[in-house]
Amino acid sequence: MADICWLCVLLAGIAVYLLTQFIRFVFADADLTLLWAARFGNKPESKLKGKVVWITGASSGIGEEMSYQLAAFGARLVLSARRENELERVKHTCLERSSLKAEDILVLPLDLLDRASHQEKTATALKHFGDIDVLINNGGRTQRSLCIEADVDVYQALMELNYLGTISVTKQVLPHMIRRGSGIIATVSSVAGFVGAPLATGYAASKHAVQGFFNSLRTELTDYPNITISTICPGPVISSIVQSAFTEELGKPVDTAGDQTHKMSTERCVHLTLVGLANHVKEMWIAEQPFLLFCYLWQYTPTLAWYLTNVLGKKRVQNFKAGLDADSAYFSKPKVKTT
Repeated sequence: MADICWLCVLLAGIAVYLLTQFIRFVFADADLTLLWAARFGNKPESKLKGKVVWITGASSGIGEEMSYQLAAFGARLVLSARRENELERVKHTCLERSSLKAEDILVLPLDLLDRASHQEKTATALKHFGDIDVLINNGGRTQRSLCIEADVDVYQALMELNYLGTISVTKQVLPHMIRRGSGIIATVSSVAGFVGAPLATGYAASKHAVQGFFNSLRTELTDYPNITISTICPGPVISSIVQSAFTEELGKPVDTAGDQTHKMSTERCVHLTLVGLANHVKEMWIAEQPFLLFCYLWQYTPTLAWYLTNVLGKKRVQNFKAGLDADSAYFSKPKVKTT
């Protein structure tokens, strides 16, 4: 009888544990490794303080928020993007929100498409600070168009910018990190870097390429255990990336960015990213439900993931063709666009 009682207690304990983990997963907004690091791991404010961090795409969105949070931690910054005036604005805000001095932030205008300039830009950053401890490849653009309607030029532009531009900067910084034997190269990819994404065939292809490159590079650097290659895979995040998305033609803007209130906040996404960097997490999934669930389904049950992706993807394409807000269709009944 006593043995039966102990067995009942054990089974009840297991049931409670599993229920607790299920509830935690329902409300999770990142993969379990990253959430563990956030709770028990190194704190980014201590691990990243004083580090030299080069951020591409720093003039808006995730890159801009990264600049603010890193500045508050006391990291020294190299801010890069095409728009120098916007970089100066970000620098000014960083100085207001931190104890950094003007010389602790270098504004370094950079065009990812101008690969011939990347060696000179890297030399400028090294001359100013002496080291580059962390490179965050964040620059890039997304896409909002159907494959059947999109020009091939759009696909070429996405690969040139998101993939080749990122590789070019990485190849300039990597030799420096190899010589010193340490460093972090972090790249903002996307959940679309390992799943199918309707209306973003070119964008998803460029992010798949990024994932493949850095996963392969990581294995080439096993002789340098203190060099971390980290890929960051956000789901939908509030940012300006939709406003600048490629459409079916080069130079044609999106009609509307749609409602973004259902997306993860930029601040939360960046905080989790910096936690991951402080703990040398190799790949991060940062997404609210149901997108986080999709990440796990694609990883462990791809057949089921394909079925659900096709169901939701079909709905998203139908809404896009009907002139509805395709993004928010995942969360609530979409509303017809008004002018």
